[in-house]
Amino acid sequence: MTNPSEAPATVAALAAAERYAIETFYGAWKQQRPDLLEEVCTPDWQDIPLGPGQALGPQGLGAIIRQFTTAFPDTEIIIHEIFGTHERAGVRAEISFTNRHAVPGVAGTGQRVSIALHEFHHLHDGKLTHTWHLEAGAFMPYAIFSAQYQG
Repeated sequence: MTNPSEAPATVAALAAAERYAIETFYGAWKQQRPDLLEEVCTPDWQDIPLGPGQALGPQGLGAIIRQFTTAFPDTEIIIHEIFGTHERAGVRAEISFTNRHAVPGVAGTGQRVSIALHEFHHLHDGKLTHTWHLEAGAFMPYAIFSAQYQG
C-alpha cells in the first residue's frame, strides 16, 4: 500500500507500436494472414493455454488461423476495447464467423456466431511476448472441427 503522503507513481500508456502489434495480431484473422504474427510476436511468444495439438510460438497460432479461416472463411475479430499500460494490455473483443458446418455439439445453422474474447498481453519492444485468453470453452468445438476440416 502506498503511503498517503507519497504521490502515486506515474504509469506510461501503451505506445503506438504496442497498439499496432495488438491490432495486427487480431487483424491477421480477417486478413487470413498468419504471417503477420511473425511481425508482431517475439519468436518465443507464449499462447496460454495452448489449443489441442497447437505448436509453440507464432507458427502454432498461424496454423490455427489457417485451419480456422479455411473452415470459416468469413472469420473476423472485432476489437471493442484495448486498455492497459506500457508493455501490458487487456483486450475485449469478439470473434465472429458463419457456422456453415456441424461441429461437435453445435448444428451447422448458417447463422453468424460471435464468441466473446477476453485476452491479456505482455509486450516488449513493441512485440507480443505472452497472451492469456479466456474464450477456450465456447471456441473449442469450432477449433477442434477446423483442425480436422478438409474443405
